[in-house]
Amino acid sequence: MHAIAPELQVAAWLNTSQPLSLGQLRGKVVAVYAFQMLCPGCVSHGIPQAKTIRSTFDEQDVAVIGLHSVFEHHDVMTAKALEAFVHEYRIQFPVAIDQPAPRGAVPLTMEQYRLRGTPTLLLIDRQGRLRLNHFGRADDMQVGAVIGRLLAEPLAQQEVHCDDTACSIR
Repeated sequence: MHAIAPELQVAAWLNTSQPLSLGQLRGKVVAVYAFQMLCPGCVSHGIPQAKTIRSTFDEQDVAVIGLHSVFEHHDVMTAKALEAFVHEYRIQFPVAIDQPAPRGAVPLTMEQYRLRGTPTLLLIDRQGRLRLNHFGRADDMQVGAVIGRLLAEPLAQQEVHCDDTACSIR
C-alpha cells in the first residue's frame, strides 16, 4: 500500500496565477521535480527532463511542478534570482519555492519527503499516492514507462453506499 503524498509546503509560486495543491490535482499523475538553480545535475538533466515530461504528456493527464528546494547557498538562491532563472531557462510549468525551515538549512517539503538532494523526481499517482522518489539522474525512457504505467492504472474504485431506500456511488 502506498501512502498519500503530503502536501507541498510552499513559500511562493511562480508560473501560476493561483497556488496549487496536490489535492486539487487528484485524477492526474503529478511529476514534482525538486531542483536548485546552482545544481549542475538539475540544469543538465532534471529541468530538461521535466520539460520533456510536460511536452510529451497531455496536461489533462500529467501535471508537472518544479520544487525549488534550497539547502545550500541560501544567500544567492533568492526568489528574485529564481524568477530570472525560470525566465532564462524558459521554464513554463508551475514552480513552487519550498518553505524554508524555521531552524536549519533543509526546507520543509524536502524534509517531509526525506529528499536526499537535488535533482529528485517524485511521481504521484492519480489517487494522490507517492509512487516514486528518485534522487539523481533518472533515465528518460524509464521515467516515461513509469508514467505510462501510472496512467494505465484504473482510477480508485468508487464506493457504493446503500441505505434503506437506495444505493449511491460516492
